[in-house]
Amino acid sequence: MRATVFHPRLAALFRDHLGQDVFRLEPDTVGVAGHEAADRILAARRATEDERPTFKPLQGRSIPRAEGAAVMRTVGADVRAALKGERIRPGDVDLTGVWPHRGHVFLRDLVLGKDPYRLRILMSRNLELTPKLTWAVIAAGAALPGRPGRRGEPLTGLARLTADATGYQDRRYAMGLYRRAAAPVCFTVSALVANALWLGSPFDPATPNRHLLYEAMRLLPPSWNILRNASPEYPGVDPRIGPADDVLLLPLLTHRDPELWKDPDAFRPERWEDLDPDDTPGYLPFGHVSERCWGRHMVMPLAELLLDLVRGAGLEVDPGQTKAEVPLAGLLGVSEIRIRRGPQATLTR
Repeated sequence: MRATVFHPRLAALFRDHLGQDVFRLEPDTVGVAGHEAADRILAARRATEDERPTFKPLQGRSIPRAEGAAVMRTVGADVRAALKGERIRPGDVDLTGVWPHRGHVFLRDLVLGKDPYRLRILMSRNLELTPKLTWAVIAAGAALPGRPGRRGEPLTGLARLTADATGYQDRRYAMGLYRRAAAPVCFTVSALVANALWLGSPFDPATPNRHLLYEAMRLLPPSWNILRNASPEYPGVDPRIGPADDVLLLPLLTHRDPELWKDPDAFRPERWEDLDPDDTPGYLPFGHVSERCWGRHMVMPLAELLLDLVRGAGLEVDPGQTKAEVPLAGLLGVSEIRIRRGPQATLTR
């Protein structure tokens, strides 16, 4: 048996609030795990710019929704171009090693490999350690002379946005936007596939990748919490919320609510044979129907490709690893999963 060990604060949420609806977390913060209450709150108003995880103000500069949407369309085009490139087969790439890092490196090179080093380094997982480190790397890259990449050399569409920036401050902003837009795609996909491997491998060959991913996102939702700052709409939506209360919605708990799910703690991808992920009460891996994550259409095809490669190569979690930790982070996922080739693995070429 594999044990998934949650950070103490996450474990406390399960212990103290699983199955609850609306509850007090802090003197100024209300937690919400009931799906009906969450639906009302998320439908009450759109997220403000400070509540948007990717496109909140950058270096004190607001990012209009139109600009954010244009950037995501650019990233989406880069992902589609990568997926339409030369077909990758399981024998073409070695995905053994420590996950999610190994999957992250593969995705970075697949989607952004043609970009210059000063941009690709912004995909480093080490930059997650502290925002100060991230901005130090961005500042150094923005200060380098010349545009990123030589004229005429192939660049991703996202890199071209950065290359066209003029002046130090605009380059810093553009490089920050490159990091904000591209890194979450690589981070999310690699974490999602690592989660699926840990929770469910070895997989039944007949189980579709999508069902594996939907179930992994149920048990370890990429966005395990959704913050809404205090707002005058909320006391009218639910009297348990005061006018000065911030609201923390918790898909982490909703996704395991025993009132919504049979065998809520079990990894059962077959449940998605009869469920529509876009119309299942309380299922919010990519946010509420009123404001879905713009990146979801990139995450799923990349995750399915990565799972195809892993399954085709006969990779498995190292049988000697029986415990994995889930740290307290914005992106929920297991860390340091050792993936190796199974004893009966045969490569598909």
